[in-house]
Amino acid sequence: MKNILIIQAHPDKDSFCSKLAQSYHIGATNSCNCKLIHLSDLNFNLVLEHGYKKRTELEPDLLMAQEEIKKADHLVFVYPTWWGTMPASLKGFIDRTFLPGFAFKYRDNSALWDKLLTGKSARLIVTMDAPTWYYNIFYKKPGHQAMKKATLNFCGVKPVRISTFGSVKSSTVKKREQWLFKVRKLGEALK
Repeated sequence: MKNILIIQAHPDKDSFCSKLAQSYHIGATNSCNCKLIHLSDLNFNLVLEHGYKKRTELEPDLLMAQEEIKKADHLVFVYPTWWGTMPASLKGFIDRTFLPGFAFKYRDNSALWDKLLTGKSARLIVTMDAPTWYYNIFYKKPGHQAMKKATLNFCGVKPVRISTFGSVKSSTVKKREQWLFKVRKLGEALK
């Protein structure tokens, strides 16, 4: 049975992102071990205070998150697109948890690195108020590229699939219900 970790990064637990995360969780729970974390429930400093030159002690919630990431076969990140990329809570979470020695390891005297999260897959469930075609064509998907290639692939997570939902602000109740159904089906499809 697969272990799935859902990380919901919208700070408002009544948001559409939260509903999407819950829908995925419902779909996946029948056939997988599934855990849902709302970043807004965690207590941690968003700032990587000293970069990588000096290790900042991880708060208990981040240590717990790292353990859950280690156990997971599949990671699901649910978040809104703000200013073309992810919200600060998710960026801070990644900065603080995807550390050298945990998610990757630089090699001595080399430009290469070891990918320590190899063997895991991921799904990004991303909302936006802009139309998805506009984000794709004019902005070239900067948030998607940052999460997929510069973060998850960098650490060995492959494949990374992306489901984008927008424009949320102009969507109808019926459209949102269709999106929730689609996300629940994505969760059900994992075995």
